Amino acid sequence: MPLKARAISIVAVVCAAASLALAACGGSSEEGGEAGGTLDVAYNAFPDYLDPGLSYSLEGWTAMYDTYIPLLTYAHAEGEAGTRIIPGLAKALPKISDGGKTYTLFLRPGLEYSNGKPVRASDFTHAIERAFLLSASASPLYTDIVGAEKFAETKHGGIPGIETDDASGRIVIHLVVPRGTFSNELAGLAAAPVPASVPAEDQTASPPPATGPYVITTTHPGRGWEYARNPVWAKNNGDLMQQIPDGYANKIDVSVIRNASTEVDDVEHGKFDWMENPPPSDRIATVRSKYDGTQFRESPQINLYYFWMNTTQPPFDDLKVRQAVNYAVDPAALERIYAGQLTPVQQTLPPGMPGYRKFNLYPHNMAKAKELIAEAKPANRKVTVWGIDVSPNKEAAEYYEGVLRELGLEPKLKIVNADNYFTIIGNLSTPELDTGWADWYEDYPHPNDFLQLPLSSESIAPTNNTNWAQFADPQVDAKIAQLSREPLGPKQEAEYAALDREVMAQAPWAPYGSLKLSTFVSSDVDLEKLVISPIFGQDLTSFALK
Repeated sequence: MPLKARAISIVAVVCAAASLALAACGGSSEEGGEAGGTLDVAYNAFPDYLDPGLSYSLEGWTAMYDTYIPLLTYAHAEGEAGTRIIPGLAKALPKISDGGKTYTLFLRPGLEYSNGKPVRASDFTHAIERAFLLSASASPLYTDIVGAEKFAETKHGGIPGIETDDASGRIVIHLVVPRGTFSNELAGLAAAPVPASVPAEDQTASPPPATGPYVITTTHPGRGWEYARNPVWAKNNGDLMQQIPDGYANKIDVSVIRNASTEVDDVEHGKFDWMENPPPSDRIATVRSKYDGTQFRESPQINLYYFWMNTTQPPFDDLKVRQAVNYAVDPAALERIYAGQLTPVQQTLPPGMPGYRKFNLYPHNMAKAKELIAEAKPANRKVTVWGIDVSPNKEAAEYYEGVLRELGLEPKLKIVNADNYFTIIGNLSTPELDTGWADWYEDYPHPNDFLQLPLSSESIAPTNNTNWAQFADPQVDAKIAQLSREPLGPKQEAEYAALDREVMAQAPWAPYGSLKLSTFVSSDVDLEKLVISPIFGQDLTSFALK
């Protein structure tokens, strides 16, 4: 997800070769600003994982975009330019043959990991197999590789559809059927090569060696982590991948600060250079009016915020109950909760996504919602509402609990620490997974991104589940699969729009909005140089200290 060019100075090269501790060393950027120093960052919560094979959150992807480079990646730019696929570890974009079923790529020769070990073609095979061994959220995106579906079931025997030659760096991937989204999926973090020695276990406590401009040197799960310049970047990898930025800061220290209002104070006073999450709703208006354009920016992003309902058990296995919830949720009320950062949306494809056609099957109508509940007569009215402990999403969950209570249900609110929220609701053994809050950010600029992982039956998994509604419809599955095989064009966009409406007619979610991405930095950060990727969020390489 994000971009920049390269011109590292002799000083940076010498310092990088000497040590990972480079606080006094610096290079220059293409904009001419001098690099160096330590960037101090505040996160409101620890990411789901600091493991490229497992993370499937914006926070995790922001944290690892500049450390783990896949074969393909995205231009480090804003807006539509930031959705352009470019070569990463691969020398060029793939050669696609056999009617769209065979992808051939070559590694750039001479690439190394941050520990000095060579990057091998077979490391890509290991990354994909590792994703399946971990039952990673992203693994369903790779089941069209020949043999991958069987490997996902048996967890042994390898994936014969991936052929590699370490001597030449050649990688050939055979698909069972054409897949129009596969180049995008090769640019996903889960597909980033890691050494064959990295086990199929969560590596958050000790992240794998890096290939990008930064390496994560230390983690303190729940409390923070640190980066330094990757010593092989200046020596080798940076020259081989000149379309990827070097980065300005020599070190990046991240602290988890649970109180968002405290974060605002700390950024204002220069204790932190940037807070990754937005200011809380009761502070954002003041921050916006005081710092807009100098220390504060709001960027449109392609994302969706919604409430999911477990379609497999009462009362949400009843369509009328789910439709009632959609009529009862008022996006205008939620827009106020989000202090103007939210654009109301009531469908699965958000604005800006190809295939988006605005419609509203469920205009806010509490009377209609109560009529549907009366018709449904749910025998089980006790439901647990899951929410995250980060404002204003916490307040959104509290609002939702009130809506369900007004409908005549008996909700119980369960607020969970943001570090573990998606891990908990993504584990099907968790009791009382009835309904709750969620968001989905663009992983790649294709409508399949908002359908396959969050709404297809193949994505329902015992752990790292991303289909929180556990929605399974064979006809919807078939259409998702069919459309993923075709190149995206006007015909396919129209079909995705129709599928969006078809899914919402079954109401597995109650979508309510698309959120702008807020960035608040200290006066020491050059806001003009900051790049905000449409996929990865704030690009760590673009933070330049004045």
